[in-house]
Amino acid sequence: MFLVQLGIALSKPLFDPLGVSGTTFLRLGFAAVILLAVTRPRLRGRRPRDLAAAGLLGVASAGMTLLFAGAIDRLPMGTAATIEFLGPLAVALIFARRASHLVWALLAAGGVALLTLLGEGGGGSSLDPVGLAYAFGAAACYAAYILFTDKVGAAFQGFQGLAVSMTVGALTLAPFGFGQAWDGLTAPGASPLTLLVAVAGVSLLLPVIPYALEMTALRRMPQRVFSVLVSLEPAVSALVGLVVLGQLLGAVQLAGIGCVVAASVGATLTGRR
Repeated sequence: MFLVQLGIALSKPLFDPLGVSGTTFLRLGFAAVILLAVTRPRLRGRRPRDLAAAGLLGVASAGMTLLFAGAIDRLPMGTAATIEFLGPLAVALIFARRASHLVWALLAAGGVALLTLLGEGGGGSSLDPVGLAYAFGAAACYAAYILFTDKVGAAFQGFQGLAVSMTVGALTLAPFGFGQAWDGLTAPGASPLTLLVAVAGVSLLLPVIPYALEMTALRRMPQRVFSVLVSLEPAVSALVGLVVLGQLLGAVQLAGIGCVVAASVGATLTGRR
């Protein structure tokens, strides 16, 4: 979680020279190259539905990454991460079988209301509506990412499925990010090598190392324990945003984040396997 949020925070300074789409495209491109070189996935003989699942996971990952990058370009990290986390929370609640889960849904809704209706952006300004739309879009893609990760993890050995999905994700973002990245790298006064090295380093922080650690963790601990730990991600995001970017959140925003984290933990602990 700390690597994910640190990678996001360190990506933000690259948005100015390379653009949001350009930075995201290059980041996924480097990740795809690294994973392909390490895993060398074998596609011959794979069932079409397994390849389709990997492709859809790649599209979901691309959408989640691009939309979340757009969100943090306009919103505090903690706010954007909390709204995005509604994706996995929605998946948990959709598969719930108990009426008591309505309590957790209402608690999460209350937290989001605190963030979006009463929370403020940097400098006391109101939150950017476009940034909020990006964050909610990232949440929808996050839900799809979870559903397809299950299928891809079962169909591919090691990190081969991750390599395939990252490649599809990079290709998906090419029409949106290649031109922006090219313009940034070739701009007068730009340092292409420095920018590419920076993007390559960030791509290791996110998505290469965290996604690999995530898959490894899921193979070694119960899914419920993993879900409880991941529920802390909005709080980790707020902490990293404060330390790295100096984003100080108000009491209302912190209360909203706390509501969503509590709802996620509660839904996970009281849900059925």
